[in-house]
Amino acid sequence: MNIHVLGVPMDLGSGRRGVDMGPSAIRIAGVSECLKDLGNKVTDDGDIDIKNMEEIRVGDLKARYLKEITRASRIIAQKVERIMSHDNFPLILGGDHSIAIGTVSGVASFAKKKRKKIGVLWVDAHGDINTPATSPSGNIHGMPLAALLGLAPPELSSIGGEFRKVEPGNVALVGIRSLDEGEKKFLKREGVHVYTMSDIDRQGIHRVMKKALSKITDGTDYVHVSFDLDAVDPTIAPGVGTPVKGGLDYREAHLVMEFIADSEVMTSLEIVEANPILDEHNTSAQFAVELVQSAFGKKIL
Repeated sequence: MNIHVLGVPMDLGSGRRGVDMGPSAIRIAGVSECLKDLGNKVTDDGDIDIKNMEEIRVGDLKARYLKEITRASRIIAQKVERIMSHDNFPLILGGDHSIAIGTVSGVASFAKKKRKKIGVLWVDAHGDINTPATSPSGNIHGMPLAALLGLAPPELSSIGGEFRKVEPGNVALVGIRSLDEGEKKFLKREGVHVYTMSDIDRQGIHRVMKKALSKITDGTDYVHVSFDLDAVDPTIAPGVGTPVKGGLDYREAHLVMEFIADSEVMTSLEIVEANPILDEHNTSAQFAVELVQSAFGKKIL
């Protein structure tokens, strides 16, 4: 496979600094070398340029740094669409989860031009389906799914074109354990498939992943995987933007990616929210690389 790596050093959508160093940390952990060892050709396109908090204004406190996040998201979408148009696989390194607005919009725009549909697997502790009206913080990393479903500000929802980027029935959230009240209402109303940690505890990750994959592949042609490292328990990945206790354990996280690899449906992938400032000896970035390897087919035997 021809894999194109793109770094997005974004921390404007997060409430904590340091996540902008995530792409560098994952590179230092050897993501390109590990993918090459699996027989892939890897090209690193470097990082897109994003302004620092110190040089721009916050703007609307209900959607902080909206202007710069919108600009960056347009660039991400264009680059992802271009990568896919050359029959290459986009691997996007974050950065906070607001980058998914650009990533998924790029995938959706590419698919729309071919009159095809996409599915999205969203592995996360959080729903990320807040809007400025429901967000307690105004941090846009809690709004990307809302933007992709056409619920968020038009500046974000219109990136890549004036259309809903993915149908709610083709979105599956896995590993959820922290939802705001507004998010609960949106998820139920829109019909997004949600698999919480309670579901995983009761049913097992195998059954949950089978269900999730059936939803995101139902009538779709491309599948994007968005993996937020805070889906994993903080004891395994301590260096994340918004840690929440009780997440996926080591093997559950790998099984998510192994299921994806075995299904052979993934056409794009992003890993987000690695924060080296909060990490211990780059442990979280190293784990991110392990997960990427599993997603691309690395096996024990």
